[in-house]
Amino acid sequence: MIRVVILEDEVPSRNKIKRFLEGLEESVEVIAELDSVEAGISFFKNSPKLDLLISDIELLDGNVFQLFEEIDINCPIIFTTAYNQFWMQAFEGNGIEYLLKPFNQARFMSAWAKFKRLSWSNEEQSAILEKLQQVIGIQVLDRPTFKSRILVPNHKGAYFLSLDEVSFFLAENSLVWAVDQFSKKHLLKESTLRELEEQLSQDKFFRISRSHLVHSKYVLGLERYSKNSVAIKVQGENNLLVCSQSATPDFIKWMNES
Repeated sequence: MIRVVILEDEVPSRNKIKRFLEGLEESVEVIAELDSVEAGISFFKNSPKLDLLISDIELLDGNVFQLFEEIDINCPIIFTTAYNQFWMQAFEGNGIEYLLKPFNQARFMSAWAKFKRLSWSNEEQSAILEKLQQVIGIQVLDRPTFKSRILVPNHKGAYFLSLDEVSFFLAENSLVWAVDQFSKKHLLKESTLRELEEQLSQDKFFRISRSHLVHSKYVLGLERYSKNSVAIKVQGENNLLVCSQSATPDFIKWMNES
């Protein structure tokens, strides 16, 4: 069962989305229909388990990105909107598709197909991890306080990547990657950077933004990005990584203490 939340203030648009969902081959449950930022904050504060959020951008009481500033949404998001100026913001977080209204069923099906391609079901993850436990005799699911290596699934099963080799972690299009010192990207089983933070030593890794978590060992330098934030040069990445304004003071202090 695929659990979906619809965040849309227009009743006809909500009904249209539900009609498209009912026409899918997969079994889908709409666990909530919300129409405002306030309703979204109240609902997501309880950390509901869901697989997909389908969301309008302009809601009754404001912009959906106000919701994302308050609550971390850990699932993929398909945006539906009549405005095209928000597409960059949409893909900075967990956005996987941007449907401009009015969209038809074919366009919705294309977005759904992308969601399915990006989804790696819990059943598949559990089966691979259980097989690894049997083969190599370790408790993969038992997480120590700080990991020294991380499990990377692949088509053959999985392999381990030493955290000392990771330059930074990247959250992009609802996927999480480990980028090593040689710029190679490793697709992880985790769906959010928050999950990784719980596994990593804070002496070595720092969350500089919603999308990046860097290793102090591979921070090569800093540049002033704006009045209140810095841009960071890390080994394995040609572009500078921008530290958020709220994280910049703590990051500079952390680097001085590393």
